Amino acid sequence: MSALEWGMLLALATVWGGSFFFNEVAVRDLPVLSVVVGRVALAALILMAILRLRGERLPRGRRIWVAFACMGLMNNALPFSLIVWGQQHIASGVASILNAATPLFTVLLAHVLTRDERMTGGKISGVLIGFAGVAVMIGMGALRDLGVHVAAQLLCLMAAVSYALAGIFGRRFRGMGVSPMATATGQVIASSLILLPLALIVDRPWGLAPPGIAAIGALIGVATLSTALAYTLYFRILATAGATNLLLVTFLVPASAILLGTLILGEVLLLRHMMGMALIGAGLAAIDGRPWRMLTRALR
Repeated sequence: MSALEWGMLLALATVWGGSFFFNEVAVRDLPVLSVVVGRVALAALILMAILRLRGERLPRGRRIWVAFACMGLMNNALPFSLIVWGQQHIASGVASILNAATPLFTVLLAHVLTRDERMTGGKISGVLIGFAGVAVMIGMGALRDLGVHVAAQLLCLMAAVSYALAGIFGRRFRGMGVSPMATATGQVIASSLILLPLALIVDRPWGLAPPGIAAIGALIGVATLSTALAYTLYFRILATAGATNLLLVTFLVPASAILLGTLILGEVLLLRHMMGMALIGAGLAAIDGRPWRMLTRALR
């Protein structure tokens, strides 16, 4: 990846890492599905407004909107729901470790489903090192819980597979001539249409108490930064760097969430956090390849 693509990946990890903070505030006053629907629906309105200001239009072909619906299902509706169901029985640290398996699934599936993202030793070793870094960062307590509540953990792994498939499936929008901004907008609209009926049936929002100002602010934050801006970056990276490189962001999200908690919420940065970040950095370097080649040349 180029320096610009690495910069966009770090920015994406930062805004997605911030979603944990926003979600924690929003779910104090709102049910989970209502938060998810509010997040994607508000992001859809924001992206539609930006698209209009840029002078772009959403495509109208049936084939493209079927692709948007598939992307929205695999990238939002299905994994969001699976993770929510899974986290009713397992800790968030375990869910984070399982979600960090997304690049591993992406490397394996991209090797089978694509022609230009082949599996290499550097990619496999980098993914495994990065996965180990996430495990170290989350801590041994979460590792001891692996294997408990197997069904819930399988749901979180299914969500990781869904994210991996979404990253690979989303490559087709560039070939269809759809811009990253239009792709982001279309798939979030499709996600909203898929999730809204489910939230109406399960949450029955007409019977809920009005949310507080903090919850409303968190919902605006997660929709604006962690969804609208995030998906703009997501599809731009996907169009130029490919699915395998894009899904490396799942390694960086825990790191950014911990750093944001340290800098903003006053949380303590522990030794295992720094060791985990070092391992993640080594894994990313192995996947990129250039730092290792530079080190090899310098040693020679």
